[in-house]
Amino acid sequence: MPVKIRLQRHGKKGKPFYWVVAADARAKRDGKFLEKLGIYNPNTNPATIDINVDNAVTWLQNGAQPTETAKRLLSYKGILMKHHLLGGVRKGALTEEQAEEKFNAWLEEKGKIVGSKQDGLDKAKAEARAKALEAEKVVNEKRAAEAAAAALPEEVVADAEAATEEAAPVAEEAPAADTETKE
Repeated sequence: MPVKIRLQRHGKKGKPFYWVVAADARAKRDGKFLEKLGIYNPNTNPATIDINVDNAVTWLQNGAQPTETAKRLLSYKGILMKHHLLGGVRKGALTEEQAEEKFNAWLEEKGKIVGSKQDGLDKAKAEARAKALEAEKVVNEKRAAEAAAAALPEEVVADAEAATEEAAPVAEEAPAADTETKE
């Protein structure tokens, strides 16, 4: 039975989520599988990849062939490198300790690269938040200035109306006084 290491799609429309599985090559894409090896979530940044290294290496040693996408994921996580190093151990070119040491050194280096990318993304997100906050402050200050400018003429208009109301009773009294003097 030919075995493939491939992706099995899950998730809703537009939000894919994959299982990395070892399955019979003749089985449907989302059908029956032999073993679930891990997960792959391309919706996060960086993408979430969690694969059981030992089980994946075991399947590779037993002849399972990864698909192109699965091969990229296995390479990214160092599973193909570990498979290669274990092949060297079987041939006698390396000892198991040397192979494990090389694999761990590679994992540390890869962890630094991924960590620096994550730090860069966090820094970019913080800068974007700071820019948005500054833009919001500018807009709020502009709104406050417009409100103050709009409120100022209303006060002037209210003061003018109050002055005319005070002057109106005086004007009403004045004609009455004039009529009395005429008689």
